[in-house]
Amino acid sequence: MERNTFKIVRTVWFAFLLIGVIGCKSEHDEEVNNDNSSFEGLKEAYTVDRFKVLNIAPKINGKVTWSINDSIISENSELDFISPVIKTYPLQLKIENNGTVQTYNSSIIVKHETGTYSKYISDVLDYRPAVGQFMNEIPEYDPGNTVGQMLQKVKSYLVGSNSFPVSLGGYGGYVVVGFDHTIPNLKGNDFKILGNAFWASEAIENRSGSCEPGIILVAYDKNKNGKPDDNEWYEIAGSEYFKNTTVKNYNITYFKPNENKPPVSGNEPWEYDVEYIKWQDNLGNSGYKTKNSFNANNSYYPLWITDPSYSFTGTKIKNNFYDQSGNGTYWVGKSYAFGYADNAPNNDEASNIDISWAVDKNGNYVKLPGIDFIKVYTGVNQEAGWLGEVSTEVAGAYDLHLK
Repeated sequence: MERNTFKIVRTVWFAFLLIGVIGCKSEHDEEVNNDNSSFEGLKEAYTVDRFKVLNIAPKINGKVTWSINDSIISENSELDFISPVIKTYPLQLKIENNGTVQTYNSSIIVKHETGTYSKYISDVLDYRPAVGQFMNEIPEYDPGNTVGQMLQKVKSYLVGSNSFPVSLGGYGGYVVVGFDHTIPNLKGNDFKILGNAFWASEAIENRSGSCEPGIILVAYDKNKNGKPDDNEWYEIAGSEYFKNTTVKNYNITYFKPNENKPPVSGNEPWEYDVEYIKWQDNLGNSGYKTKNSFNANNSYYPLWITDPSYSFTGTKIKNNFYDQSGNGTYWVGKSYAFGYADNAPNNDEASNIDISWAVDKNGNYVKLPGIDFIKVYTGVNQEAGWLGEVSTEVAGAYDLHLK
């Protein structure tokens, strides 16, 4: 009995001893791995084209500081660097680890790209508008057109410098565009989205006129495959993003109308059919999109979408149109302070966008080296009397850094 007890005690003792040895070895290995002894330093120089992202990813531990001319440009272990300027930048990497500081010097040579970049939209990757009075007209739908054919028509509207407005319809309708280079995230504004917003001459001071704000999202093509498929979309947090009047994860569904049913006229002469397209949202609201007499012969439902209903989800900002006349004759759309498409005149800096305004799905600001794709969708769910639904128009976009 005593011998068996001794064996058990000895076995337990050896087990603890073995665990201790393994633990010490793990701690020792960690110390070895954390001393950056395997890091051989930076290259003497790195070369990259303008508007291309240079990624330097050394396997190092400790507090990292990347600097150019004594100005800190990053404190991440990996450096993503982009520049629109042909120049040689002195690069310094400083590593603080285990009480020691090591400094490594290099340079980044930015050279001119082969070929020529366009500062304008180079591709349209997706187009899915919501219902609206200009649907099937801007761009024009021909009987039998498919989703792909309509996408090609939108490309003919938006690609290049001679672009034309495309209607996104009511809340949620969107378009996704791309560029032939990465728009860099530099200090200040980075790109402009064109629309057809304007401020009335008598209301310039309070920035009112016809402004139909669209939510903007951006994406960076990290895997360089030309598609916005490897990272989440980041929303540009405009002036309304953090306000309690803004609804996150708003969802709306539109139902395909029976174009042959008799119209139900309203009290106003322009109300051709007040029960035209039914809609409902996830807040318990429902209603109809009115067909007005000015576009009575047009279908407001995208005719290339054959589904009996379709939905959109996103951020919804508060209504911005109001009846200035008080009798329904003069509706005005007020511009928000910043951060939205079709929200300010194209020639005003208020239509410029800063990539640093981008936030993740939790509302936290993110640091992107640049962006390759932009998505815009109508941000309000409102009908402005005889003007009809508030619908964002996109008439192009361009990189503010590429001259």
